[in-house]
Amino acid sequence: MSTYVIGDLQGCLTPLLALLEKIEFSTETDTLWFAGDLINRGNESLETLRFVRSLGDNAKVILGNHDLHLLAVAHGFSNLKRGDTLQNILNASDRDQLIEWLRQQPLSHYDADLDVIMTHAGVPPCWKLDETLRLSKEVEKMLQSDQIEEFLQVMYGNQPDTWSESLTGMDRLRTITNYLTRMRFCRANGKLDLKSKEGPNTARKDYAPWFTFPTQLPESTQVVFGHWAALEGLTNLPHIHALDTGCVWGGALTALRLEDKIRFTTPCNLT
Repeated sequence: MSTYVIGDLQGCLTPLLALLEKIEFSTETDTLWFAGDLINRGNESLETLRFVRSLGDNAKVILGNHDLHLLAVAHGFSNLKRGDTLQNILNASDRDQLIEWLRQQPLSHYDADLDVIMTHAGVPPCWKLDETLRLSKEVEKMLQSDQIEEFLQVMYGNQPDTWSESLTGMDRLRTITNYLTRMRFCRANGKLDLKSKEGPNTARKDYAPWFTFPTQLPESTQVVFGHWAALEGLTNLPHIHALDTGCVWGGALTALRLEDKIRFTTPCNLT
């Protein structure tokens, strides 16, 4: 029995199938965790979404910013952007089922036995473990409710840029979403810089990669995340695992086996 965490797919099904063959994935014994951004940019977004959904209980999926973008577009609160590869999903005969399945997925997943938490962008230095899971559920509850459209129409935006428990309403939900799906650089107090998107050494003054600050997570807890391809899978920290290795940009697709922390990769020039 093995548990594999796989980085951002972004519509790259062919490399995923090659990677699953490499790790000898078995639906009878193994579980796959997907660190968000299942779709968009790659040319197999529809096929990728269908495949991951077909895995059923063998897959643990969390939402990334591209997945949330699809929900916003599907509900009419955003337009397709240049480079998006979502039209096939929007035109698909099973569109409604796929969108409904996607919005039922969480923004974080924690396994107590493995003591591993997965979010798309990471865990900010200002949040504890139970706080992260609790705040994640606030957004999940909204996405899964009849009020989903109220949130999607105001989901985009960089403000507020600093967490406070006193935040309320849509400002609160937007801020939680930004931490879990868009964060790269921040300050020690959690203040976000959501404009900088390059490598870890390009931070503005007083900002740094979120994982370089002292954490409020338990010392034993491991963090797995995607989102930041410019890291090239490196954090230089044994308990923080970056898994977006730029598959859709011609890099590689990476799986981390949680039981022994061994990585497996496959090149992504296959599509």
